[in-house]
Amino acid sequence: MIETDIYQTIAQPSIAEFKDRGSRFIAYSYPIRSAEEFKEKLQLLKKEHPKAVHHCFGYRLGLDGNNYRVSDDGEPSGTAGKPILGQIDSKGLTNVLIIVVRYFGGTLLGVPGLINAYKSAASMALQLTPFTQKPVMVRWTVTFDYTQMNDVMRWVKAFNCEVVQQEMQLFCKLVVDVHKAKATELHTLLGDLRGVEVAAV
Repeated sequence: MIETDIYQTIAQPSIAEFKDRGSRFIAYSYPIRSAEEFKEKLQLLKKEHPKAVHHCFGYRLGLDGNNYRVSDDGEPSGTAGKPILGQIDSKGLTNVLIIVVRYFGGTLLGVPGLINAYKSAASMALQLTPFTQKPVMVRWTVTFDYTQMNDVMRWVKAFNCEVVQQEMQLFCKLVVDVHKAKATELHTLLGDLRGVEVAAV
């Protein structure tokens, strides 16, 4: 993939439903940032739909093209996860998860019918949420002495970093997301402060 400082994702979650011969395919799309977020969403939907026969999904993370997963969850191989991921990819999106929950309607749809159903449900969910461009972020751990707190926080705020986690004791630790385009400059500024260590997560 092309090296870039921005990526396209979805602005908010959405839900769409596709029906075919009695079977219901409910597609949930989510913007996600990690595989952990995906696991949380899947567990929540399994609790919400305990009687559904399948919870199929596809997601893509990051920009290198290698971070994705698909699952047919018991459907014939290649009929669910791949068509779902195909819809994410056809729109040029990343950091997106789509889970399609299926309630069986009593009639077998066959391989072409299943591919069409999962593809259609995923496509409909993406049509219901606006796309948005976001800056690519890199995640760092910044460790420093408490006396350096003001200097560190001044730069963190000046560069619009997102503080993901913080531990403020005698020795402090911040986990921050930094805009990739500004990362080198900020790394230099923080590194110039005495006793401040910056490490990629």
